Amino acid sequence: MNAKQLKDPIRDFYIYLISDATGTTLQGLARACLAQFDGVHPTERFWPMIRSEAQLDRAIEDLRENPGPVLYTLVERKLRKKLERTCAELHVPCMPVLDPILRSMSSYLGLPTKGIPGLQHALDEAYFKRIDAVDFALHYDDGQSLDGLDDADVILVGVSRTSKTPTCIYLARRGVKAANIPLAPGVPFPEKVLALKHPLFVGLTESPKRLANLRRTRLQADPDDPHYAENAYLDLEQIEEETRRARRLFSDHKWPVIDVTRRSVEETSAEVIILLNKHRARQKKQEEAQDE
Repeated sequence: MNAKQLKDPIRDFYIYLISDATGTTLQGLARACLAQFDGVHPTERFWPMIRSEAQLDRAIEDLRENPGPVLYTLVERKLRKKLERTCAELHVPCMPVLDPILRSMSSYLGLPTKGIPGLQHALDEAYFKRIDAVDFALHYDDGQSLDGLDDADVILVGVSRTSKTPTCIYLARRGVKAANIPLAPGVPFPEKVLALKHPLFVGLTESPKRLANLRRTRLQADPDDPHYAENAYLDLEQIEEETRRARRLFSDHKWPVIDVTRRSVEETSAEVIILLNKHRARQKKQEEAQDE
């Protein structure tokens, strides 16, 4: 073996995320990449909204003090060159993560890129749609209001602690108007909601054991506390019955069901969006058939 093959792996390191916009895309890409490496402990140095040389100099000063690989999304040529020169001096990788995508798209479309920072965050119709969706999710969270629910794109239904609220907020950030209605023991599901035709209803379910753990954590309940056994909200048998009733409701109304036991909010939201696209396609076909 040569010296390079015998090199010890790097476990603890700094990683720099430098962006001329909010850097949300960059953070997502970096974390997705780092998740593929076992036993690494990166310290993230996040520098968003870098649009001037003075702003970049502050990031470079930090980089010189604690060198580490750099992922960046800068479109200003002068700033890019300065950052690349610094990384070359420090012998650390410097990766323009969007360049391969932009080159491929430019080649396919036969058009040059605009080279303007932050275009994806412009105050356009899509931006205000996302803001409106967030307001909607907060207003219709946890079934606190039923009037106007027909404006929802999606209504999530599930027992307590099935990630309904965070999923709605995540969907709202994608411009999806999402509401959620909890299923509580002894409380019938609102008939006026069942009559709605526009929204997609999605049932969320979860392993009873995991639900019990989540609820106990939520309430900071001690299993050794004598009151613990008396709390139906935390009782495993009661939770199993809750989930059975919920599944019966979902089945009776032929709602799609997502088991969130081993899913992150992002994964659940992605599945909801796939279901929503299919739902919208069906609705469009029905409308076209009615118009014929």
